[in-house]
Amino acid sequence: MTSALADRTLTAVDRCDSCGAQAYVRVVLETSGGELMFCAHHARAVEGKLRPIASHWHDETRRLTEKAALPEA
Repeated sequence: MTSALADRTLTAVDRCDSCGAQAYVRVVLETSGGELMFCAHHARAVEGKLRPIASHWHDETRRLTEKAALPEA
């Protein structure tokens, strides 16, 4: 997987492989190049096992706590 694809912003179409919720973390596995996606909850649950074998860990969980920019009047 190219870096450009691995770094693309996750959208509402991207779903957690564990539960189907919106994905905020994309993991690319070092050995196979396979891609896994997780919601914030499941990413935290598997991080200890997957980080050592991941070639890329793309985390957008900060979006869950960012305030939406309101248009100026």
